[in-house]
Amino acid sequence: MININQSKQLANNIRKHAVTMTSLGGSSHIGSILSIADILAVLYGSVLQVKAEEPRWIDRDRFILSKGHAGAGVYAALAESGFIPVDKLKTHYQDGSDLSGHVSHKGIPGVEFSTGSLGHGLPVATGMALAAKINKNKHRVVVLMSDGECDEGSNWEAILFAAHHKLNNLVAIIDRNRLQSIHSTEDTLSLEPFPDKWKSFGWEVVEVDGHSHEEIFNACSNINTPKNKPLCVIANTTKGKRVSFMENNVLWHYRSPQGDEYKAAMAELEKNDA
Repeated sequence: MININQSKQLANNIRKHAVTMTSLGGSSHIGSILSIADILAVLYGSVLQVKAEEPRWIDRDRFILSKGHAGAGVYAALAESGFIPVDKLKTHYQDGSDLSGHVSHKGIPGVEFSTGSLGHGLPVATGMALAAKINKNKHRVVVLMSDGECDEGSNWEAILFAAHHKLNNLVAIIDRNRLQSIHSTEDTLSLEPFPDKWKSFGWEVVEVDGHSHEEIFNACSNINTPKNKPLCVIANTTKGKRVSFMENNVLWHYRSPQGDEYKAAMAELEKNDA
């Protein structure tokens, strides 16, 4: 089950941490982080079977953030879940810090795989899922991807591979915010009809509001996992969600909030606290 109020508060905490982290470090990608905060909150708060006190627990679910540039969001979720100290978040992107701009597993409990170069998270996740099948392990593998990285051919090889091997222990969640780098996804390289493409490759596909905690939970729960297919959850999101001047604004793919912009962003987010 999911406690919606607790889950929404977790998402807001992730957003506040991320805004502060990117401001202090002068790092980019806050828009991309804000669009997945609700997804991360549901995963870490209600879906993933993980143990902060035993990060390498053999039966843990494996989570990969393929859109590694949004790593600050995962670090924030890990801190809120007890994997790393909350105070450590202030070192993000600082000289000598192991909280790098793109998510890294080096020295960070709870991170399975370092990412940043797009198009690699899903291929690695399919290998993990196949290995789990071969070893008769019961855990699931969840990978969170950007829509823009679906331009990468390596993903479509993995999509074919996963369906062929009937990897029903694999869940791919797509952050469908329709913006990438400096333009829209459709103007860069059209993905539509996006759900039909996944279906034609042999996946079960569910579309959800990527900011509805209930819809995300229902889509990702074990109950809804199909018997012989991997699952694709297309989460329709808004880049920069919950900070009005960042929403659907491609500038916030690379900018970091400073000065009055930082104060304004935090003021908006603090209004959402329970």
